[in-house]
Amino acid sequence: MSEAGASEALIAGYRPLPGVYDEMVDAAGRVRPHWTAFVDRLAAEGQASLAQRFNAADRYLKDSGVYYRVYDDPTAGERQWPLSHVPLLISPQDWAAIEAGVIQRAKLIEAVLKDVYSGGRQLSALGLPASLIAGSPDFLRPLVQTDQPSPRQLHLYAVDIGRSPNGQWWVLRDRTQAPSGAGFALENRIALSRAMADVFRGFDVERLAPFFDALRVELASHRETDDAGVCLLTPGPLNETYFEHAYLARYLGLRLVEGIDLLVLGGSVYLRTVGGLRKVRVLLRRIDGDFADPLELNGRSRLGIPGLVQAALRGNVTLANGLGSGLAEARALLGFLPTLAEPLINERLTLPNVATWWCGQPAAREAVLESLGQRVIAPAYSRVAGGIPQGGPWVMPDLDGSQRETLRAAIERRGVDFVGQEMLKLSTMPVWVDGRLEPQPFTFRVFVAATADGYKVMPGGFALVGPHDLGAVSMQRGARSADVWVLSDGPVQQTTLIPSETQIVVRRAAGVLPSRAADNLFWLARYIERAEETLRLVRALAVRVSAERSEGLPGVGGIAELLVRWGAAPTDPHANPALIGLTALARSQFDGAVPALVAAARRAASVTRDRFPADAWRALEDLNAFLLSPETREIAEVAVLEKASTAIRLIAAVTGFQLETMNRQAGWRFVKLGLRIERALATCRFARQFARAQGGSRDELDLLLELNDCHITYRSRYPLGAAFAPVMDLVLLDESNPRSLLFQLSRLKGHVLALPLLPPTNRPSPALAVADRLHAIVSVLDPVKIRHDDILGIENGLMQLSDEISMSYFRVRDPFATEGEAS
Repeated sequence: MSEAGASEALIAGYRPLPGVYDEMVDAAGRVRPHWTAFVDRLAAEGQASLAQRFNAADRYLKDSGVYYRVYDDPTAGERQWPLSHVPLLISPQDWAAIEAGVIQRAKLIEAVLKDVYSGGRQLSALGLPASLIAGSPDFLRPLVQTDQPSPRQLHLYAVDIGRSPNGQWWVLRDRTQAPSGAGFALENRIALSRAMADVFRGFDVERLAPFFDALRVELASHRETDDAGVCLLTPGPLNETYFEHAYLARYLGLRLVEGIDLLVLGGSVYLRTVGGLRKVRVLLRRIDGDFADPLELNGRSRLGIPGLVQAALRGNVTLANGLGSGLAEARALLGFLPTLAEPLINERLTLPNVATWWCGQPAAREAVLESLGQRVIAPAYSRVAGGIPQGGPWVMPDLDGSQRETLRAAIERRGVDFVGQEMLKLSTMPVWVDGRLEPQPFTFRVFVAATADGYKVMPGGFALVGPHDLGAVSMQRGARSADVWVLSDGPVQQTTLIPSETQIVVRRAAGVLPSRAADNLFWLARYIERAEETLRLVRALAVRVSAERSEGLPGVGGIAELLVRWGAAPTDPHANPALIGLTALARSQFDGAVPALVAAARRAASVTRDRFPADAWRALEDLNAFLLSPETREIAEVAVLEKASTAIRLIAAVTGFQLETMNRQAGWRFVKLGLRIERALATCRFARQFARAQGGSRDELDLLLELNDCHITYRSRYPLGAAFAPVMDLVLLDESNPRSLLFQLSRLKGHVLALPLLPPTNRPSPALAVADRLHAIVSVLDPVKIRHDDILGIENGLMQLSDEISMSYFRVRDPFATEGEAS
């Protein structure tokens, strides 16, 4: 088939809806000029090749851990980011109009917000109802300053646009609170450009990197020398877009922090780090404004920083975006912006917003009620007020009589909470469904960054595509995300965020490590190591038991006892040892079972995604998926040995990637500290259980060697079999053995010594004295005379060491406190 014939076949079944503008084909069914080359290329690929490419894009997103969280379905949890594989192509002419329109709109909204938070005199004179502003839950009265100019409100702005049947782009919604999606747009681009690398290179597509570089430079311009760097303030891993927060922090070189990591002292913001408090001058905010300060705003907030409002008012911290900027997201404001444009920015809006009537005004409310059946009704503000039916916006022709009457009554009762909007049929774009292209409606989110040189627009963004129309296209309702290719009239310069060699200052100083990140890295390592030691017990148990004979075999009772004591299995004196092993391997309801430990490790890793190696994360995901798979959860007792061995190998991949790819700085040291403490504790507990002074059997000593992976070394030294003194020497006292107790204590001593000194007197942590004491005690032990109480004392010392590390580095002291006072 010829190239032209293949293209015709590809779009033969593509049928846009009547009266709807389609991005790919015109009303006569002809492919639009800027789509022609792309359609020809898709047709030349063939279905099989396209399926491989699209699968490669999905695989990249899965391997990279790109996800979002579904709020409306508590059972869904994290979902893989859904990519629509066909990009939206924007012509240079269309893009010029969009770019100019969104820059103009950003200027207008900045002017509105500045006036609101400077007293609102100009807006009041222009006739904007005061009740519209005061009624918004995003209007933050404590941020109003009438005696001085308001600081910049919008550092990052986004706007959702759609195209009407006549080809005009319309603004559907402004995003000013904490615009999300820029990181996902970048991941969409990476996934698609990798899977379709030769196709992408064949088009002059504008690059995204210059936008992110401009944003990074602008944020960094507000820093001070020796501060903590630009911090990205996230609500935490339960937020629907947390992946993006971690991804942007890594991509832009920001510190990913939560409210608990920060505190305000003397009107300035500080970051809790393992080296003490470090001043923060710039916060890229991803939490809602009223949650940012529980002292002056929302007292129920557990996400914010008490005192942040005062720090912002004093000019001691730059917030991007400003607190209270969410006010401009109100749909109630949409109907007034066109008339405010000329007085505020001396321009008429070139990019109109969808016609909107705020029902807080009697005339507008009556007009909406009279034409209710032809309107879209939506909440007036970003958050739905109490008493409003859930699920908006509501397309009135789609509702039954009862639902319409319910909304009518709500509008009549409290019109300030509603807007009526024109019904706009969104344009459609091609989506690949079941081996063919079909049109689906979409919205397009465009991002704008304020810089020293003016506003910079991301030449792209992302489109949300779904079967729904009229503003119901959203990720929470099953939409998919598409990359947006802005085409250029000529060659596009290759750009990157990696600076040239002449711009790089060589340095090896350790970066700032937040205390919470150190805490999570420490416990991540402990959970992973504890899971491995539990698996070693399960594997040893599986080797020794069978359905026919399990009781009375050497070591079986001791292993089962340890698993129960560690919380990996229920306390049941009559439990079958084989069942105990299976429970420890595959039952997540027990805190000490392997699935629960790996889940805890995954939680700790998820809040340090900006510091966790990508390959280590993929390995951890593989381990978690393996343990939660039906094959493992429904495992038979006879398969426990095989599954436990496989899980141990997967854990080795996690620790290998994690330890070998992390930079040898403070974060890596806390990982090693956690691992060494947990391994030392397990070694002590194994020794107490299976080498009870001189009373332990040879089989139990042999089990101790097995659990500590020392069989080969022991056999090469002592061919006559396991004996108490040589086993204890190898397992506990041989510093050349990487799994021995003394080896762990030696490394612990070195790692603690390398940790930062404690402010304000720059003294070592008390953990160093504990590590020195434990190392000295174990170094002089006689393997012949080691007793149960000796080992128990070492265990208690290790737990004290863990506590001292936590007290010194995970609870930060006030830098202005005197010796002995903690904040």
